[in-house]
Amino acid sequence: MTQGTRGRAGRGLPGSEELRNNGVVKNVGEARETPTGAPQEELATGERSTRNRVARSILDHGPSTVAELAERLGLTQAAVRRHLDALTGDGVVEAREQRVYGARTRGRPAKVFALTDCGRDAFDQSYDKLAADALRWIADREGGSEAIAAFARARIAAQAGAYRKAVEAATPEERTEALAKALSADGYAATARSAPHPQKGEQLCQHHCPVAHVAEQFPQLCEAETEFFAELLGTHVQRLATIAHGDGVCTTFIPKISHNASASTAGRNPA
Repeated sequence: MTQGTRGRAGRGLPGSEELRNNGVVKNVGEARETPTGAPQEELATGERSTRNRVARSILDHGPSTVAELAERLGLTQAAVRRHLDALTGDGVVEAREQRVYGARTRGRPAKVFALTDCGRDAFDQSYDKLAADALRWIADREGGSEAIAAFARARIAAQAGAYRKAVEAATPEERTEALAKALSADGYAATARSAPHPQKGEQLCQHHCPVAHVAEQFPQLCEAETEFFAELLGTHVQRLATIAHGDGVCTTFIPKISHNASASTAGRNPA
């Protein structure tokens, strides 16, 4: 979801790749004690910082395998598993079966680790309850779901300038990547990649959504964003997954098209 809200009191995206010690990650900010009462060195500052880096890497890149985390962070897989065990125990991450798009290969899918709602809350930047209450008031007073949809479209339009500028400055082949970079600048940790076979096109992945909890109640926010992506990129797009619906990443499929194709398809979303 596109951003336009600030953080909860005392919360925000972590600086220097560190989670704030707000009680969600109970042991990340605390040193345990040995039976003699002395703090364990391995859970002091260095250990805490590394554990925060593991959580942050999952936020930035989406659900990840142990091997992927180890490679990104320059750690051994054994060290990564130890940090994941602690984060899982604290309710910050959870293990799940890797979601496969397209044809499934033989063998068991790899296990990936994703942030839980509580883990995502440690990074969350939206006043969820306030925003949900305001939208509910708009729905009650101004015309139900259509009023929410109108608000969502107006919100996107007000923020569209930077995204439109980035995309229009890029070559047709680089527009999805340009949009991903513009979204990342707004805190969405977005990436663009080739879609898995047999799909022909690209996937725009947003690994963070500041208003995911509000979008659970008001899907018009996701729908307006999808419509905007279609209009901006000049083609129909398809939302494959959203954080608001429990997926680890907001994933939008952008088909490969002829760049001379009519722009009349813009804004259509078959999903």
